[in-house]
Amino acid sequence: MRCFDRTSPSPASPSRRNLLIYPPRRPFGGPSRDQRDFGPRINDRIRITPVRLLDPEGEMLGVVELDEAKRRAYELNLDLVEISPDSRPPVCKIMDFGKFKYEQSKKEKANKAKSKASEMKEVRLGRSMKIDPHDVDIRVAQARRFLIEGHRVQIIQNFRGREMAFKEKGDIRMEDIIHRLADLAKVEVPPRLNGRRMGMILVPEKQKVEAYKKRMTAEGKPILPSIPEQLEHMHDDEDDDGEE
Repeated sequence: MRCFDRTSPSPASPSRRNLLIYPPRRPFGGPSRDQRDFGPRINDRIRITPVRLLDPEGEMLGVVELDEAKRRAYELNLDLVEISPDSRPPVCKIMDFGKFKYEQSKKEKANKAKSKASEMKEVRLGRSMKIDPHDVDIRVAQARRFLIEGHRVQIIQNFRGREMAFKEKGDIRMEDIIHRLADLAKVEVPPRLNGRRMGMILVPEKQKVEAYKKRMTAEGKPILPSIPEQLEHMHDDEDDDGEE
């Protein structure tokens, strides 16, 4: 049987319940400060005075009091934006903040698209050397599309079991792929064997890609043909070679 000191509050007392349910007050009271980044401070969020003021065209207007800078922005129906908060005095510019955010988002999207355009694509030639020639044609067609789009392409050939005794067959296949894609790309990293994987990296040559696009446009053909269209073109070339 548990005993309690009469001088101390019992577990069921209101003071003990409140202590368990409600957290202690924050130091100095008030809500917690929001640490999220809302971008540059504008208008009434700017606190330091004086400021170094720029007009909408970027011309320096000198050092003015914060209230005067806000008044000038208000008269032009624009915003006062703190563009260099670490300077002393901080640098503020009168501008359309909504337009500024829109242009900034467009630049970020363009940068993302640019970085995405130069990413590495990987094309694997099956799980072993026993890949059907038709499947090799499909992989080459995929690599061609990647190169036209401006991507770097890594070609991977895997070896299984006793295939390692015939590594020269992998070299022959890689050289054939280099020859078939020579109208668009050059070799950045030549074929190398790493364990049971042979790989090489091809990069698009800008002048060759542009020449290819112009040729396709002049012939009325799609610049980025589908894989079945490319396979049909490959077979046509083989038939022409056989007739010769």
